[in-house]
Amino acid sequence: MKHILVNLKRFDIPPELGGVNRIAPAADWAATILDGVRPALERYATHDIIFFFPELHLIPALSARDNGRPAIGCQGVHDADTSVGGNFGAFTTQRTAHAMAAAGVDAALVGHSEERATLKALLERAGVTAGANGDAADREINARAKAAQLAGLRVVVCIGESADARDRWRQALTSQLEASLPGLDRTRLILAYEPLWAIGPGKTPPEPAQIREVAVLVKSLVPDVPLVYGGGLKAENAGAIAEITELDGGLIALTRFTGEIGFYPDEYLTIVDTYFSHLEATHAG
Repeated sequence: MKHILVNLKRFDIPPELGGVNRIAPAADWAATILDGVRPALERYATHDIIFFFPELHLIPALSARDNGRPAIGCQGVHDADTSVGGNFGAFTTQRTAHAMAAAGVDAALVGHSEERATLKALLERAGVTAGANGDAADREINARAKAAQLAGLRVVVCIGESADARDRWRQALTSQLEASLPGLDRTRLILAYEPLWAIGPGKTPPEPAQIREVAVLVKSLVPDVPLVYGGGLKAENAGAIAEITELDGGLIALTRFTGEIGFYPDEYLTIVDTYFSHLEATHAG
């Protein structure tokens, strides 16, 4: 089974407000996406497909799916939660895992590069030094992942080295794994590798050989957990990613990177079809 994830970030905002949503009004956005990707859900029914929506769109997404497909995930959870006889909901502004589970959400995306950047910026404002900063962020990611699993959610934990750590990527990734994963149920865990130095406009993506080298390292350290490429599965690299046998899938964000950039369901279908056609060819060979 392969894992095809989609992180829809804040792609719901229309262009007139600085966003990239050209496919539907906000109220219809989640349903429009799920209607558009339904052919892939039917064609690849034996595989794990998860869509991570912004919180505003979780209920519409849960209502729009068919027979529990695809799995619906939230974009992170708080590190504390309600408990019987304890805190009954004093979590203003926070997205607790129990709130997500009660709504019917299946999974949580934890430790995404943007989440880590926010954590590190907060730590820097508090005067935490760079080295301790990273370690503290990893331990906070671990606490959030534990909270998600405690509530019954599956968890995708993202890891990835920054530009500053690129020359010591083995050490950086090993440190992240050691601090982010303790105490987690690995049967309800997926890892996503995001090369931070390659993400963003004008950045050069890693070559397949580089991605495979990382995958070999991660699998040697955490052999019993699926690993997906989280640096952006797209039409241009879907075939190459499918041919890396150490990987178990990929994560899609934008489907179009030039012109009217954004997430488009028909382009999602192209990416997924390309991935699985190359996967079949690889196994056939």
